[in-house]
Amino acid sequence: MKQKLPNSIRKYIRKEKARIRREVLDLKEQREQIQKLYQKFEMRYQSTDKHTNDTNKNIKANENKILV
Repeated sequence: MKQKLPNSIRKYIRKEKARIRREVLDLKEQREQIQKLYQKFEMRYQSTDKHTNDTNKNIKANENKILV
């Protein structure tokens, strides 16, 4: 099971995403900055479950395809 982020971190991410969407007009740049935001917290709160890690890799691969 994927570990949830603490409420304070979720609140911070929500506010940062809103700020990015307000300030950055280019959609591609918005996606890149939001992706970087999630990567900051990914390592610390990543689950050790093998199935979850495989799922995360598949999601990242799909996100990269969308960005291209």
